[in-house]
Amino acid sequence: MTENSPAALAAPYDALLLCSFGGPNGPDDVLPFLRNVTVGKNIPEDRLVEVGEHYGHFGGKSPINEQNLELLAALQAELGRRGIDLPVIWGNRNWHPYTVDALRDAAAFGTKRVLTIVTSAYASYSGSRQYREHLAAAVSELGDIAPEIDIVRPFFNEPGFVLANADAIAEAAAKLDGGLAGAHIVYVTHSIPDAMQDASAVTGPGYREQHEDVLATINALLAGDVAPTFESSLAYCSRSGDPRTPWLEPDVNDHLEALAQAGVRKVVIAPIGFISDHMEVAFDLDTEALETAAEHGIEAVRADTVGVRERFVSGLVDLVLERAARERGEEAPARTVGAYPALPDVAPPGSCRMRHGEVTGIPVIAGAED
Repeated sequence: MTENSPAALAAPYDALLLCSFGGPNGPDDVLPFLRNVTVGKNIPEDRLVEVGEHYGHFGGKSPINEQNLELLAALQAELGRRGIDLPVIWGNRNWHPYTVDALRDAAAFGTKRVLTIVTSAYASYSGSRQYREHLAAAVSELGDIAPEIDIVRPFFNEPGFVLANADAIAEAAAKLDGGLAGAHIVYVTHSIPDAMQDASAVTGPGYREQHEDVLATINALLAGDVAPTFESSLAYCSRSGDPRTPWLEPDVNDHLEALAQAGVRKVVIAPIGFISDHMEVAFDLDTEALETAAEHGIEAVRADTVGVRERFVSGLVDLVLERAARERGEEAPARTVGAYPALPDVAPPGSCRMRHGEVTGIPVIAGAED
């Protein structure tokens, strides 16, 4: 194997880990899964039962697991297309297959160093730091057999991710009477507490600002040379927890109602905060938000998430190879679109805490001095 051969491009990594949130595979999994998700948060059991009913609309099964398997297969195929032999493994924070088990199996096959793709494009506590805590816990549990783990930087402004979202929105808009002209694009992401938003902005663009940058970049792409007239805005879904705690607003349903009152009659709902159609998309958007739009006389379509679109998957592999090259000491400039530079490979101290300045003492990886 020569130094410049395709097979060497993934060195020094032995495996690629797809690390995700996880979700129930059937009705019996729902409450145990939700208890895992909310451990230590003092969420009443009756609230978990209420949230669990959302899964009942889909047979008690989240679509996220099958979609992660599709993404895993797509990553393997793209690596193979480029002649790169890098095994892709999958592990979850909150349900089977758990990350620690995936890493234990990988270690048994001789894996020494793993690069991780977290299935969240944006930097915040829940989208990045919490995964760093999760992976540190897995390493601690595995002890001496644990492989070394690195993490691909948050990729909200990676060209493939943004272009794939733009493609999905354009395709959805084409289903509206008159297309995008005169429409309103409601970009949607998962809400987070205001305190978490503030903490996300301490060492770089905040969670909200990252989304606003993606919104502006996609708008420019969609306008193009002809510049169809359309409006856009950012809304949020899936807030939870104590209703007295301020979270990012507006809620997508409240926002749709306000748009209707302002005379908007056609909308594209664009879930740029998610990479696959899991429960927040399938229930909060496809069920609740589309019902709200219909009730208020809005013609609405929901754009696809990036899923396994070719541009997105290719962009993820580009990220993997860029990071591998940098770890080998080679020049590998990060490709971005939008107003912000690439976020660093290693998180700076104090980044993406749950609350700014709150030091929990929970170990993290990919930024040991933090």
